[in-house]
Amino acid sequence: MYTIPVGLFSILSYAIAATLIVKEIFGAKQHRISMQLAWLGAGMHSAYTVLNVQNHEGFNFSFFSTASLAGLVICLLLLIASLDKPVAKLGVLIFPVAAAMLALDMSYPATPHLLINHNWQMSTHILTSILAFSLLNIAALQAILLAVQDQQLRHHHPKRFMLALPPLQAMESLLFQMIATGLLFLTASLVTGFFFVEDLFAQHLVHKTVLSILAWIIFSALLFGRIRYGWRGQSAIQWTLIGFTSLLLAYFGSKMVLELILKKV
Repeated sequence: MYTIPVGLFSILSYAIAATLIVKEIFGAKQHRISMQLAWLGAGMHSAYTVLNVQNHEGFNFSFFSTASLAGLVICLLLLIASLDKPVAKLGVLIFPVAAAMLALDMSYPATPHLLINHNWQMSTHILTSILAFSLLNIAALQAILLAVQDQQLRHHHPKRFMLALPPLQAMESLLFQMIATGLLFLTASLVTGFFFVEDLFAQHLVHKTVLSILAWIIFSALLFGRIRYGWRGQSAIQWTLIGFTSLLLAYFGSKMVLELILKKV
């Protein structure tokens, strides 16, 4: 009964936090309240998720519920990273997305797709998959900002938002840190999937498995190229976005087609 007010409070907190970050970017004095509100939003988002789990006696792995959970994890990872890294400004993109995913989950409740009786092996696979996707999602957003920042600096017309971001070299270093951490969890997800998921190449898992492996190869090659050949700039940005697109299609492509278009559960 408390899920709707809790969810609405989370959305409002996210929205205000993003608005304050925009004001900070355009010259207003920086206040810690923007990130405090973001923490509050993430806390209420977490409470909403827990209440939903209690109501359904298990997590509902429908499309919007899974997207909402991914949005929550992405926010939490950003907030934790912002404690010692200059990534707080990414919240101007991430917080509204998390709010939108939560709003869609609240607006379109789907038939529950519960995993009540899964063991710790399956729990490990699901958790590492969500963490991998979330970290590489942040890396993809950072790659987009890095591309815009690089383009504007080349043309000597940096916008105020770009000037509010960390220096180009710092952004690039953070990008590869995110990719390396995300690849670690993606590796764990694939390993646990191969060992613990029954019939990994079942009808609705074949493309997910293939695309996830493709993403792993792309990100591994990117990190190897960075270490061995010093890859950076546009090449790093392009391959980051290609790898994340593959992962996005693997994690949410079939879910969207099956549940929202074909109406299959």
